[in-house]
Order: sequence, then C-alpha cells, then structure tokens
Amino acid sequence: MLGSREMTSNFLSKRKGGTTHCPSQQMLRRKRGDGESKRAEGLLLSSPSSLKVELTLYTGDFLFILRKLPEDALHQDEGEKHDMESGTQGIHIKKAIIKKASDLEYKIQRRTLFKEDFINYVQYEINLLELIQRRRARIGYSFKKDEIENSIVHRVQGVFRRASAKWKDDVQLWLSYVVFCKKWATKAQLSKVFSAMLAIHSNKPALWIMAAKWEMEDRLSSESARQLFLRALRFHPECPKLYQEYFRMELMHAEKLRKEKQEFETAKMDVENLEYSEEILKGELARIIYKNSVSIIKGAEFHVSLLSIAQLFDFAKDLQREIYDDLQALHTDDPLTWDYVARRELEMESKPGDEPPTTKQAKVAEATRREERCCAVYEEAVKTLPTEAMWKCYLNFCMERFTKKTNSQLLREKRLERTMVAFRKAHELRLLPEVQYKQWSELLLQHNLFKEALEVAGAGTELFQDSVMMWQVKLQVLIASESPDVAMVFEEAFVRLKPQICLPLWISWAEWSEGAKSQEDTEAIFKKAVLAVMGADSVTLKDKYLDWAYRSSGYKKARAVFKSLQESRPFSVDFFRKMIQFEKEQESCKMANLREYYERALREFGSVDSDLWMDYIKEELDHPLGRPENCGQIYWRAMKMLQGEAAELFVAKHAMHQAGHL
Repeated sequence: MLGSREMTSNFLSKRKGGTTHCPSQQMLRRKRGDGESKRAEGLLLSSPSSLKVELTLYTGDFLFILRKLPEDALHQDEGEKHDMESGTQGIHIKKAIIKKASDLEYKIQRRTLFKEDFINYVQYEINLLELIQRRRARIGYSFKKDEIENSIVHRVQGVFRRASAKWKDDVQLWLSYVVFCKKWATKAQLSKVFSAMLAIHSNKPALWIMAAKWEMEDRLSSESARQLFLRALRFHPECPKLYQEYFRMELMHAEKLRKEKQEFETAKMDVENLEYSEEILKGELARIIYKNSVSIIKGAEFHVSLLSIAQLFDFAKDLQREIYDDLQALHTDDPLTWDYVARRELEMESKPGDEPPTTKQAKVAEATRREERCCAVYEEAVKTLPTEAMWKCYLNFCMERFTKKTNSQLLREKRLERTMVAFRKAHELRLLPEVQYKQWSELLLQHNLFKEALEVAGAGTELFQDSVMMWQVKLQVLIASESPDVAMVFEEAFVRLKPQICLPLWISWAEWSEGAKSQEDTEAIFKKAVLAVMGADSVTLKDKYLDWAYRSSGYKKARAVFKSLQESRPFSVDFFRKMIQFEKEQESCKMANLREYYERALREFGSVDSDLWMDYIKEELDHPLGRPENCGQIYWRAMKMLQGEAAELFVAKHAMHQAGHL
C-alpha cells in the first residue's frame, strides 16, 4: 500500500499529464508493451452501453487483468476497434480507474479510519471479482484465473482482517467476512475466521451454531462440529437452542453413517474393518445429549422440541418412544404435554397395519375417529388439569378442526357441536379466557344465532368489565341483530370503561350512526368524542370527523369543522393536508384559503416537515392566483424554522425543483 504523501504526488503527476500514476502500474508497464495496453483499452470499450456502470468497478490492478485477455477474444465490431485505436476514450477510462483506486486506498491508509471506507473498499473489490467472472464466462477465457482472482481475494481478506481487528464488536462486519469467505476463500481460511470471531463473540450462541453447522454441512466434519458445540455449551450451559442443534447434529451424523454402511453392504464391500459402532448408529450420542439437556433445562416446551427433532429421523424410533414416555411422566401438570399427546392422535392410524382409506366415506370416518380420540384425551386433560390454560388448548384445537375445510356436512356438524359443547363447559366452570368469549360470540353470529351470541357477549362483559374488546363484541352482536338498544349500550360502555381506552368505541359508534343515516346524531357523537378523548388518541378522531363532514355534507361543512377544531391540539399533518386537498377539489379553488391552511399547518409542523414548505412554494408557483414573488420569503422562513436533517433535505429538494428534476 502507498503512503498518503506518495499517493498524493502520484495523483498530482497524473493531473499534470504524466503517464505513470501508481507504483503497481509502473511495474506492470515496464513488463508489458504498448500493444498490450491498447488491448486492455479495447476490452474496456467492448461494451460501450455498460461503460458508465462499469467505470467505477475497475482499478489499476484490473488493467493488468484485462491485458491478459487477447484482442481476438473480444469479437469487437469495427467502430469499437476504431475507438480502441484512437485511444481517446481509453485514456479517460484509465484516468477514472486510477482515481477511483487511489481514493479507496488512501481512505483506508490515512490516520483517521472510518468503517464505511473499509466497507466501500470491500464492496468495490467484490464487484470487481464478479465482473471478472462475468467477463470470463462471456468470452470463455480462463487465462491465469487462479493468480488474478486469488490476488484480489487475498487483498479483500487483508482489508477484512484490518477492519475486524479495529471494530471487533461489529457482528455484522464479521458476518460479512464469513459470507465473503464462503463464496471466494478456502475452507481452511473460513475455519480461521470462525475461530477469530468466536474468540471475541463467544457470548452469542447463534454464532457457535453457525460455525458448527458449516463444519458439519460444508466441511463434512462431524468431529469439528461436535467440538464446537461442546465449547459453546461451556459458555452457555443453559441455552436451549444449543442443545437442540447439538441433538439434531448427532442424529444427522448417525443417519449419515447408517447410509454409508448401507451403501457399502449393497456394494458387497467388507465393512468389518470400518468403524461403525452400533451405539452411534442407533443414536446413542443423541440420547446422551437428550438426557443431559432435560436434566438442566426444565419444562415441557423444551422436551417437546427435542421430540419433534427426533421424529424427523426414522431410525430413532426407540429414542422417540423414550422421550415421549419421559414427557408424560415428568410433565403431567403442564398443558403443553396434554396438548401434544392429544394432537399426536391425529397422526396415528386407528388400526396399525391397515391400508389407508381411499374412498371419501372411509376418509371421513377415519378423520372422525381420530378427532374423537383427540377429544377423549382433551376431556381427560381438563379433568386432570382444570385450568384456563388447559381449556384454551382444548378450545384452540376445536376451532382449528372446525375451520378446516371438508366436503362432509356430517363431519362439519360434529365439529361445530363439539366446539359449542367445549365452550359451554369452560364457561360454566368460569375458565373461559377473554379471547375465547370473542371467538364463541363470533362463531354464533356466523350461524345467525343472535340470541345465544348476545348471551355469550353479555356474560363476557360481566366477567371482563374493563375490556374494550368484550364491549365491542357485545355491540357487534347488537348491531348485527338490529337491536334498538345499541345507543344505550354505547353509553353504558363509556360509563364502565376508562376514557383513555375508549377511542375504538367512539369510532364504532360514529360509523354505526353514519350507517343508520342519522347525520345530526353522528355529528353530536363526534362532538362528544372530541371532548372526551384527549391526547394523541384524539388525532385519529379529528381526522375521521373531518372526513365524515366532507363526505356527508361537502366542502362548507368540512371547512366549518376545520375552523371549530383548529385550536384543539394535537393534530396530524394529514388533518391539514386533507383540508388542502378538499380546497383543490373545488371548482373555484381559492389561493387565500390554501395559504390559510398551509400557514396553520406550518405553525404546527413547520420545524420538522420539509415537504410542507416545498408544497407551499409549488402552490405559489403553480396556482393561477399564486404569487411567485412570495417564494423567496417562504424559503427564508423555512431555513429559519427547519433544523438538522430536515433543513438539509429541504435545501436538496428545493435545488432539485429549481433544476427541474422535482
């Protein structure tokens, strides 16, 4: 790499017209004649349409790569050969290439270093590598492929090493290094990168898993993967994910050995001399991991996760049975255990060894039997473990089966009946969760059982009086049944609930009133709501009030609502933009009104919203009654009010607008 002083002098010599720009090019030019230099220029000109895009992808070193490709491999047309011989475009391209290379090298060599400069350098070199590959594939040429690509790969690795040494804590930088090595470097080099990364970031289990997975799947080294997992568990002895992936890895290793042995036996080769331990082939190592992990990590969820992994491997039937038996023995008081055991019945055949059903009737009968077995387990579960969580599992299962599509009306009716009975039992035991009351009411509404739905919703509001959701459910039932008590129940809900959580109910009431075509009542509801709802929630309400006014009574009503609310903070930008849009939709759009709306909006958001200022300027320029002479004053005011990035963004947008690009 060059020192900053040498690079500066080389850069200046280039600007003065010198032909030597950097030491690497001096050396190359001594070794190669002018003919080779012209061939390099010719390759740059071989695709003029992409010249602008590729301009920043070449370096001085890439000129060396291009010189390696013969002229007759380029298949240029006569116009391109003429450009090459004239050398005019080639000189400009080479100057741009050298400037780009010098800039990038200087930035990563200076005293004050920035991570972005290293990232840009790496991205530049990766683009270069990909471009070389595309060029080689296009012309079918592989001259000195290893030397050329390897030199760039080594350079990128050096940059990554420097960057990762300086910014050790940047995990994303390390991961970028890993991704690069996976694509371009050797396996031994990537192994070293993983080791260096894990030495610094040993507190991140995901990185250990990534490294072990690479050792297992890419390097095909189960021993290295095993060692990584064991080291990781010393740092994280209670990490469930590590145990799960280690367990999976050992099962994969056993399956791989079993397939190898089977192939050898099929080929009638002698396998006695090969080390195939029966214990390992049966998954004994995975069993040891299972035993150790469940003694450290308690809970049915982790136990079930290991069982789910074991079920992916057909040879591990004994291990699956052992885990399943332990799950039932150790976690009988966990709803998840009962849920898993019950759902397992769906996957089991009614009579082992029977042929699977083929006719529609047989399939329906089999599905019915399996679901009945599941429900029998759930019924036993809610008796053994009568908790809200257990009933929730049961009801979720019933709802899943009911929503599952079937062409059998009989099966659908059985599922509905089973679901209703389960809901009723849970309600009678007062073990029905709030969400399930909502599901139950909606299910009854779907079947037009309004009376039953209202009873369920009423029971829910009595049990959960502070729940907005339950009151919404009750009102939904009343509205669907066209009850005359809707307004009264809305009033009751506002008495029972805290004002700060009532926004959804106010909106529902206004929408219902609008649907009932009662304009006076709707406006009265909006006025009450604006007074009752405070703070940020009122912003949504004001926007809806303004929308309703314009939708129901036109511009004059919307302007009256705007006037009545214009001092009732807080607002949203959309509140003012809506009014501006309403004004523009009028046949006689008044600029005075637009100025009023913009000024009111800028009073609230002028210090943060650069788009408002730009739209105001455009309005003065584009409106027939606008005053372009006001634009300078608006610009000056914007620069006084906007701060930081908002001011910079405004300046950029204003400049683009003046240039005709916005």
